Amino acid sequence: MRLVFLGTSGSIPTVQRGLPAIALKRERELLLFDCAEGTQRQMARAKLSPMKIDAIFITHLHGDHFLGLAGLVQTMSLMDRTRPLEVYCPAGERDRIERYLQIPHYTLTFDVEVHELEPGAELRRKGYRILTSDVDHPVPSLAYALVEDERAGRLDPERAVALGVKPGPDFSRLKSGETLKLRSGQVVKPEQVMGPPRPGRKVVYVGDTGFSKQLIELAKGADVLIHDCMLADDLADKAAESAHSTPKGAAEIAKRAEVKRLVLFHISSRYEDDSVLLEQARQVFPNTVVARDLMVLELPLHK
Repeated sequence: MRLVFLGTSGSIPTVQRGLPAIALKRERELLLFDCAEGTQRQMARAKLSPMKIDAIFITHLHGDHFLGLAGLVQTMSLMDRTRPLEVYCPAGERDRIERYLQIPHYTLTFDVEVHELEPGAELRRKGYRILTSDVDHPVPSLAYALVEDERAGRLDPERAVALGVKPGPDFSRLKSGETLKLRSGQVVKPEQVMGPPRPGRKVVYVGDTGFSKQLIELAKGADVLIHDCMLADDLADKAAESAHSTPKGAAEIAKRAEVKRLVLFHISSRYEDDSVLLEQARQVFPNTVVARDLMVLELPLHK
């Protein structure tokens, strides 16, 4: 699994930072979380093809989080895409997205399927689930969690051979959960040769939000929490007025949710030097980084 931070600024783009968009590549799937202006150019810089996108998840419909969608869809049409594109958004916002996609003059070569999700929804996809929660923001907004299914434990080949299993197809059958009956009459069950199941990975992304108790539950035990960090702690009152977060606020969520890593995201254009944000967050939650455009995070499988 790989996370590519395509745009990391908040509200206004800067020379160093584009507006919010994150690509998540998992096995053969490519997912996009938010799709701001300039997303498709950032994808080109990151060598990610728009044609590979399977689904797009929009946190909310403030312009800096979704206004790149129409341009991206038009580019896909120019490249003769035919397979459908799934777009997910908060409940009640489908009509806005569909009207927005109808504004440009272009020939759409594929279906754009816009789906609404309620807070607390669970969307089952191949090998993982997408969970949602409400957040603290003045327009309909969602946080998203990608939660992988458990993976089978590893097969112990020495143990299997000692029980009379021959390497080859029988190994695969045991890995798939099948019980073997050997020619000797002996029965070998998967649990005799397989290690314990390995937990799946969990990634949580929240766009704009103030302090949210719902988010703590959603992010519980996540490998990565990507969290709004619009303003430094000295501007906490201003952040609260617009329902945004500070480094301390994001770090408190990470600490209470017992996540493994916090990534500060949605950085105000006033911070050319983001070290102050990092320092403030690390006082509460040491394993913190600040997202930068085109930064890549690799998430290896759990052992």
